[in-house]
Amino acid sequence: MSTGRIVLALWLAIGTTPLAQQAPDRSHPPQPGPPPALNLPAIQKLQLANGLPVWIVEQHKVPVVQVNLLVLSGTAEDPAGKFGAANLTAAMLTEGAGSRSSLEIADAVDYLGADLGAGSGIDSSGVRLHVPVARLADALPIMADVAERPTFPKDELERLRQERLTSILQARDDPPTIASITFSRVLFGPTHRYGTPMFGTAEAVKAMTTDDLRAFYTSAYRPDNATLLVVGDVARATVVPLLEKSFGSWRTQAATKSSQTLPNVDQPAMRQIYLVDKPEAPQSQIRIGWIGVPRSTPDYFPIQVMNTILGGSFSSRLNTNLREEHGYTYGAGSSFDMRASAGLFVASAGVQTDKTADALKEFFKELGNIRQAVPAEELARAKNYVALRYPSAFETTGDVSRRLEDAIVYHLPDDYFSKYVQNIQAVTAADVQRAAQKYVQPDRFAVVVVGDRSKIEAPIRALNLGAIEIMTVDDMFGPPPKL
Repeated sequence: MSTGRIVLALWLAIGTTPLAQQAPDRSHPPQPGPPPALNLPAIQKLQLANGLPVWIVEQHKVPVVQVNLLVLSGTAEDPAGKFGAANLTAAMLTEGAGSRSSLEIADAVDYLGADLGAGSGIDSSGVRLHVPVARLADALPIMADVAERPTFPKDELERLRQERLTSILQARDDPPTIASITFSRVLFGPTHRYGTPMFGTAEAVKAMTTDDLRAFYTSAYRPDNATLLVVGDVARATVVPLLEKSFGSWRTQAATKSSQTLPNVDQPAMRQIYLVDKPEAPQSQIRIGWIGVPRSTPDYFPIQVMNTILGGSFSSRLNTNLREEHGYTYGAGSSFDMRASAGLFVASAGVQTDKTADALKEFFKELGNIRQAVPAEELARAKNYVALRYPSAFETTGDVSRRLEDAIVYHLPDDYFSKYVQNIQAVTAADVQRAAQKYVQPDRFAVVVVGDRSKIEAPIRALNLGAIEIMTVDDMFGPPPKL
């Protein structure tokens, strides 16, 4: 058989046609259709005998179930001087609970073909179980032990402590981590919880005791500060008795829930550059921005569209400019970290060392341009990008449960998800420009650059972007921790 026939046979065998026959008609590019409707099953809301709220969403396509115990306390509520307590408490829950050791918990969960884990975020913590529905009755008691009866073994705490100190030591040599930690620190300061990583500082981790973790657990992990989410192939009539058996007798141990009030932080008055010297760094890590907005902002939807245009997609202005047009980076982008309190707005990239100053010029070019009127075609493309991708956030039971967690933590209305696409499509060019002019003010941004000072300082100074403060890794992390 000739080469041409072999190629044709292979194309036919895989059920397609040669590329020459697949060439699109460039004169009539395909137009995206209307965003698909998002039809979610109803959320069934109830309470167990002890008052623990329960949300149930029935999905019967796959015989699995996701059960999340969402606790409305996260790292933002770490006690002063004990930053990292929430993170370490959550990590310890599966290291011993009830009558089981860490290994016995892992063995029991593996035997059921399940996944069980615990973790903490800024505004919440959680214990999460994914299990075949046929094994749910066997898995729930294990989950309940982890959530209600952790033992906090001292030997496991020492092991986790050493792991965290090792990670902190490694972070000191990782320019992207250095840049992100520095950016948070210079904007929020060392005493604000947002100015320190979720895992805390080396000093706090070294000093943490089991009594500290028990105190945080007792204050935060309680039925009046939690919600149980159940998503999957279950029916309310059969799953509620199982939940009652495992969680219905859980009682609050502390008289009151401790609550940390985060102090207000002023925005920068003028642009400032912070240069962290990392000799022989292969790239320069750039972070540009300031304090953004809380999740409750009324401008949520205009911000989503505006940031998609600026740096929230592969075809965004920042990525197109710095990666596609100039080749300074593998990727550039921007994001708003929306929390219960205002998190950060940041534009970021890792760029070639010898192109650091050039990259900064292009960053500020795009940060300035986004404040101007957005062309209609670009606006439509951004809204379709957000809208058409949105249903993919609800593909699995885990996806749905995480979206429900957001609804609980940030008090979203019941119709929030069903109206999301409609709200995105309603954003106008005027909305985008207003949001950009309010939340993107380049003349007041903090600029963090982590790189080889000997190679990048002079070109950066030549840009005259603002005052430059030289910093070291020790300024951000303190002295290296001793393991």
